[in-house]
Amino acid sequence: MSLTHFQRYQRWYAALFLSSYIFINNTINASSNIMEAQRDGELPFMIWEPFVWEYSSAISTLLLFPALVWLLKTQPFNWQKIPRSLLLYLLASIAFSLLHIAVMVAIRKLIYTLQDMQYDFGLVWFELLYEYRKDLWGFLFLIAVIKTYQYVVSQLSGEAAPIRQGEDTPENLNFDRLLVKKLGKEFIVRVAQIDWLESSGNYVNLHIDARIYPLRATMSQLITQLEPQGFCRIHRSLGVRLDAIESITPLPSGDSEIKLTTGKVLNLSRRYKEQFKGQLNSTTSHS
Repeated sequence: MSLTHFQRYQRWYAALFLSSYIFINNTINASSNIMEAQRDGELPFMIWEPFVWEYSSAISTLLLFPALVWLLKTQPFNWQKIPRSLLLYLLASIAFSLLHIAVMVAIRKLIYTLQDMQYDFGLVWFELLYEYRKDLWGFLFLIAVIKTYQYVVSQLSGEAAPIRQGEDTPENLNFDRLLVKKLGKEFIVRVAQIDWLESSGNYVNLHIDARIYPLRATMSQLITQLEPQGFCRIHRSLGVRLDAIESITPLPSGDSEIKLTTGKVLNLSRRYKEQFKGQLNSTTSHS
């Protein structure tokens, strides 16, 4: 599997890995409950019940996982304000546990009802404390997994940044060339090599042939800075270097397809069509 393929579908691979790990782990836990009960004698439960207990917990965890990613993205741990961050994450762990329990119990009650049985959560305050003890560990474990995964991906993909000239201000950023840090090395990428741009969260992915380099910026900011070098926004999440365009095909919907010299096909949204035409004509008239 090529790095480019992984970069393009990394979210799907991450979701597959996480889902597989959680369900395999919970399957082992369920089978362990059954084996331990059999070793002690007669089963005190139906053989399907441990799987309902474990899988309901797994599904609840997976549903809450995006919220945990959002928390780390919007409220990263501030080492300059440790008490505040500890309090914030403590409250977040409590909310995580309560939501996890709520979804988990709802799934169990639904399945038990379908089986004409009644699910008993137990003594509420005791069970909440019991579950929080486990959920706190799971909360910390998932944070470690997310941060480790992000670090590994950043090291494999590298990260581009404008070359700074003197003071650290937008006016002193050189957008002719970008400095890429990857696997402990640094090398230069010329902006003129970039074929197209793709927004991805807090980053914009720079596509150069089959390679992808993430740059921390918004599409609006980056396009504004790269327009003088022949770049144009063509979609809410896409930008293109005009010199890299091979053909433009109108579509019945009012959008158009832009084919690049590399063979890549991008969507030109109706919203950006007039702006695109104006910039394309301006570039043509000056060439």
